[in-house]
Amino acid sequence: MIIRAISNGDKMNCALMHKHICVAEIELDTDTGFIQRIGKVFAPEHLPVGVPVKRGSADRAALNDWWTDRSIPASRPGVRQAVEVLGVSSTKTLLVRGYGLSLSDQYWILPAGSDMTWETLYFFRNGFSSDIGDVLFGLEKKTGPINFISPDSTTDGFLIKRWKLIDGKRCLIKGGSNPFRQQPLNEMIATEIMNRLGIPCVPYSVVWDGGAPYSVCEDFVDENTELVPAWRIIKTRKQSNSTSMYSHFVNCAEALGIKDAVAFLDRLIVLDYIIANEDRHLNNFGALRNAETLEWLGMAPIYDSGSSLGYDKSVPLMMNAREVICKPFKKHHEEQLKLVSDFGWIDFAKLEDVPGMIVGVLSDKNARDYMDESRIHAIAELTRKRIEYLKQLAGSHERKQTIDLNDEVTENVAEDYYTEG
Repeated sequence: MIIRAISNGDKMNCALMHKHICVAEIELDTDTGFIQRIGKVFAPEHLPVGVPVKRGSADRAALNDWWTDRSIPASRPGVRQAVEVLGVSSTKTLLVRGYGLSLSDQYWILPAGSDMTWETLYFFRNGFSSDIGDVLFGLEKKTGPINFISPDSTTDGFLIKRWKLIDGKRCLIKGGSNPFRQQPLNEMIATEIMNRLGIPCVPYSVVWDGGAPYSVCEDFVDENTELVPAWRIIKTRKQSNSTSMYSHFVNCAEALGIKDAVAFLDRLIVLDYIIANEDRHLNNFGALRNAETLEWLGMAPIYDSGSSLGYDKSVPLMMNAREVICKPFKKHHEEQLKLVSDFGWIDFAKLEDVPGMIVGVLSDKNARDYMDESRIHAIAELTRKRIEYLKQLAGSHERKQTIDLNDEVTENVAEDYYTEG
């Protein structure tokens, strides 16, 4: 395997790597971060999931979509200032500077002529720079050159976030949005609910810093595994006009050999109804696979549930079901519940204390700067009513799973939390 030397100007020749495996030659524009050309494909089976190969050539548009999804959204709060401080042209440029390294998968880029190795770079065993995370969090830039080798360059989503080593563990720290800063607390509430129902999940805790809450969770990917978002999974097959997104995802998962997708979706949809989740887009759940053997290990534990419980709404808007957005399959939670094939796994007795648990979490003394008692009790009461409705639905002998094209979500768009001030 030979990668041609770095070219002139603002182009850089690289190898797209999957751990130790050279996947393909690529040419990057170092200013824009876009993949300009794909050369020889050495290991097509190791291309990112959903990137097709025809006559030995990889689809450049599909690979660029995957590459772009790795970058920090330009609309994340503070990003414009951070880009200026870091002296780069865009968040995609950060991908190039950090060699595309991530704590969610095992892909990276190796510049032509470089003697870098996976063993010396990858974050699952090695440390990483805090420089980018500090700048993203608005901390003062350190003196001296910036170290761009950081997983913070490959964190998607619109909320402020960064990776940190805490007691030797790789942890993701994520903030909340104005005006209520509620998402970190909601992550902890969702964790408590899933623990009660025995749903595999990523556990979240909350820390307070500078008077603001932040959620903390440990990385659930290790040096041998990787997360493949649902958005990539649905790209493996063409969706027909007569097939719902729910059915299409299930079909894709079954074709790939991902087990128990339907049972997973039952639990995901039920959880999202209980907490009125508004941002379960197709990059907010996925499956795990072995990065070397490419064996599918099953659906990933549920993560990223903070945009829920009326996180950005006044109490009157929370009480109006039409104001509650739903994703990823239907626009309304009541319609999405019709996709659930089985409710028999739910132990409703274990949900009886959920309203009280919610009051306890949201009544943290630090949270009083963001929400009052009437808001807290409204959230708890609305959750109680949803659990009661779910209980009635589960007990109905006439209930049948309904999979149709009505009320379909048409775009995989994440919530944009950016607000001035």
